[in-house]
Formats: sequence, C-alpha cells, structure tokens
Amino acid sequence: MIVCEIIFAVSLALILYTWIGYPALALLLSRVLPRPVRKSDITPAVSVIITAHNEERDIAAKLDNTLALDYPADKLEVIVASDCSTDRTDEIVRGYAARGVILSRQCEHFGKTVAQNAARRRASGEILVFSDATTLYAPDALRKIVRSFADPEVGCVAGQLVYVDGKETATGQGCRSYWGYEKFIKRCESLMGSLIGVSGCLYAVRRSNYARLEQDMIDDFVIASEIHLQGLRTVYEPEAIAIEDTNQRGRDEFRMRVRVIEQTISALHRYREVLNPLRHGMYAWSMWSHKVLRYGIVLLLLAMLISSAALSGQSWFYAAAFSGQAALYFAAFAGWIAERMRVRVGVLSLPYYFALASLAALVALLKFLRGEAHVVWEPMRDAGRRMTGTVSRESGAPS
Repeated sequence: MIVCEIIFAVSLALILYTWIGYPALALLLSRVLPRPVRKSDITPAVSVIITAHNEERDIAAKLDNTLALDYPADKLEVIVASDCSTDRTDEIVRGYAARGVILSRQCEHFGKTVAQNAARRRASGEILVFSDATTLYAPDALRKIVRSFADPEVGCVAGQLVYVDGKETATGQGCRSYWGYEKFIKRCESLMGSLIGVSGCLYAVRRSNYARLEQDMIDDFVIASEIHLQGLRTVYEPEAIAIEDTNQRGRDEFRMRVRVIEQTISALHRYREVLNPLRHGMYAWSMWSHKVLRYGIVLLLLAMLISSAALSGQSWFYAAAFSGQAALYFAAFAGWIAERMRVRVGVLSLPYYFALASLAALVALLKFLRGEAHVVWEPMRDAGRRMTGTVSRESGAPS
C-alpha cells in the first residue's frame, strides 16, 4: 500500500500547487517584484482584423460596433478575414465597403490562423488588433489597448474578455467563474513579466513583431511565445473591454474546450524550448504551472481517486478523501442532469464545469497522443442565439 500512499500524496500536492500554490506565488511575486508597463495616450494606426467563418447572424452587429469605436477614423482600418464562408457573411461585409471595410477571403477552409495570416498581409496599421465576429468592444477599447505600446518592451497586449450568460445556464455560470479565476492569474503574470497566452477575441500586436504562424497552431496561445522569443513582453490591459456570450450548452463548451486544449498541447510540443527554465526563467515556470500541469491535472485526479479508493479501508483520512471526491463527481453529475432538464443549478455549476473541463482535457490529451491534429477552425455557435451584450462607455461592463 506504500505505493498507493505515495501516488496519493504526490497527486494531491501537485493538484494543490496547480490550483492554489501557483496563483498564490504569482500574486506574491507580482507584488514584491512588479514590472509595470509605461503607458501613454498614443493613437497609432490600427488595423482591426475580424476572423469569421459563416457568421451571417452576427457580422453586421460586429462591424457596426467596430466602426463606432472611439478612435480616429483616419487611423482605423477594418478587415474581415473570411475563412471560406459559405453563407451570406461575405455579401454582408461587401455591403460595408463604402465605409472602408476590407474583405479578405480565403477560398479554401484552411482555418483561423491561415485567414489571419492572409489578412495581416493586407493590413497597413502599425498595430494589429485581432477579434472574433461574436465579440463586442467597449467604445474606448482600442484607445486603452494601444496605450501599452508606448513601452518599447511590449510586443503584444491582451484585453479583458467579459463573459455574459443571460440565461444563467450551468455551463455559462461555470464558465464565468472559471474565467474570473483565469483573469486573476493573468493580472499576476503580466506584472511578473509576461502573459503566456491571450484571449483571441481581443489582443493587439505590433505589426513589425507579428510572426506568420503555422496553420495548425492556436494563435492566441502561440503569439505570446513568439513575442517572448523576440525578447518582448505580452501584457494584460484590463481596461480594454470585450464582451461575449458564453456557450449555453455543455456539449458546445465541451467540443470547444477539446479543440482548444488539443491545439494548445500541440503548440506546447512545438514550442517546447520555452519550457526550459534555465533559458526562459519565469516564463518557463509559468508555462509549466499554468499550462502543462493544468492540462495534466486530469491524470492526477484519476490517480488520486484510484489510490484513495484502494486506501479507504486503511484509515479514516483516506476514506474521507475518497468520499469527498465521490461527492464532487456526484455533484457534477447532478449539475449535468439539471442542465439537461433546463433547471438552474446554482452552486452545482462549479463542480459541473470542473468535471466538464477535466474530461475535455483528458479527451484532448488522448487525441494528441494518437496523433489526431485539429487544423480546421469550426466555431461553436448556438443556432438560436444572437449576441446579446452591450457595453457602456462609463464602466466597460456588460449591461
């Protein structure tokens, strides 16, 4: 039984470190050894690149929102990178040509990164801002996000994504809680030196530092490593606000997370050089703690469950540990049942989303180990849902 005890102890220690220890250490270091960003109210030429694949439902609202942003019109360029849309997306975008909107169409469905790379070649702005068709920006989002480029050490800036869940679904509430935790870590990592990833719906890059990414790479994760390898920082700007609706169905969220985690694991393998702490210091530590352990934690959870079950007859401690885990997964199952019955689940949304995200990580890891590459981008959309959030100029909060 000594082997089971060691497995349980190591698994528990790594789980606690990943979810509690690393955020606590990151907070401490961000307070003790902060690296603030030098900001200024600059207005460089900006190209907003909106990636879209069959977004006829939302693209007009997105373009209206973008063209209404509080930014000098003569310094704002809007490009829609259509990834071989087969609905009315391109037709709607062409209707905005008189207002200066440029359509960059991919004739084959190669994926988001390829579409962005093509649009980047047509862009003229000093700063490239990348966005999704289902994301709305606060009026001052561009002014806020470009301020940090006054610091020559900054190559990329991530805005703050605010999720909206109007129907208070289990998936939506769980996503909002998880994302609140992620944003806390982003603030700490930014102050420590650099983010290791950004939100794909709102991030900005110096055009001179934008690297052409491989088509099977997930741009919002890889871009931070590309910037780091150029000796620059990726920082967080919480005052640059974007809002987006959460997925309301668990199956959509599960599929999205499997796709994203699978591509992120592939990117970690491709960019494994940044995992060397002797060469990349704090950045490597963040990568190991925030990504590698986070995605591997599902294996630790399984190991802890099995080892505590084997040891439950040996002492009350292991029996209690096993019972606690069983209760957690039962609560997750109850949350899943409640969502399927369209019943508000309240606090059950947390264990439900935790189990959903963990299972998605397991499936993504298995797909990666089998060599199944996910290249083509397929946005997850609820056919009966439109963008519902609006953003106020005063607070930047969803209303």
